[in-house]
Amino acid sequence: MALGTHSHSEDARNADILIWVNGRLLPRAQAVVSVFDAGFVLGDGVWEGLRVHHGRPLFLEQHLDRLWEGARAIMLDIGMTRAQMSQAIAETLAANEMTDGVHVRLMVTRGPKSTPYQDPRASAGPATVVIIAEHKAALPETVERGITLFTTHVRRAHPDTLDPRINAHSKLNDIHACIQAANAGADEALMLDPDGFVATCNSTHFFIVVADRGQGGGPAVWTSDGRYCLHGITRRAVLDVCATAGIPARETTFSLTEVYSASEAFVTGTFAGVVPVTSVDGRTIGDGTRGPMVRRLQDLYADHAAADMARQDRA
Repeated sequence: MALGTHSHSEDARNADILIWVNGRLLPRAQAVVSVFDAGFVLGDGVWEGLRVHHGRPLFLEQHLDRLWEGARAIMLDIGMTRAQMSQAIAETLAANEMTDGVHVRLMVTRGPKSTPYQDPRASAGPATVVIIAEHKAALPETVERGITLFTTHVRRAHPDTLDPRINAHSKLNDIHACIQAANAGADEALMLDPDGFVATCNSTHFFIVVADRGQGGGPAVWTSDGRYCLHGITRRAVLDVCATAGIPARETTFSLTEVYSASEAFVTGTFAGVVPVTSVDGRTIGDGTRGPMVRRLQDLYADHAAADMARQDRA
């Protein structure tokens, strides 16, 4: 079954992983939380997904920045310092003897409730922290052949309804979009903002490659203006490598009309990095294959990730 950019091969080693739950490393079958936990009862919490290379999480500091920012926004006391969280991730990886081809899901909820009720004052205990590290890598064919998108009627919310800058456990809006895209036969959903402009995908960030009108018609990279999407770590990395490499890149407002006529399109995400998009709403993008800009950005992103690993090694 295709899962968009998150498609992966099953790995038998994941049956025996140890999962970090509130300071204890537990076998998979024993790694449980209370049915009164705020994350289970209400989706009240924040989370991060991290890729691991050479035993280190990529862009760890940026991910922790986003985790702490989201926690502050919803007045959630994580109950740990950043150093303690980093150590907990390292302990989880070491206990599972994991170095490469690993994906980490870091989750923090408001903890157990005294009763299943939304008011945070009904919390009965400290935050629940769970770290799941799995042997999981993106399929090579996903990165090479790309994915298809379908534009869903489910819109991204205004910040005063559900701020898209918070990586919250409450993902029903994105799940609803994903369901519609799957029923339409696509891999992922393309979502619009409240005004009908392109915003993001249900689990990745969206980019197009167009002719740069201000640079003699050469290729330029566009992504949404960012008001209705999560502050994506990989999204930011791609914009940074474009700036370093001299590739014109803009965070701007654009419509589906410009998407349909783009020469290339791609999505970005922590799990698979840079992934080509071959069609949107049944319309072939470019020639329907991974284009030269996507190939170049995949290489530049790999170099950028390697540089982050080198920085961590020197720290």
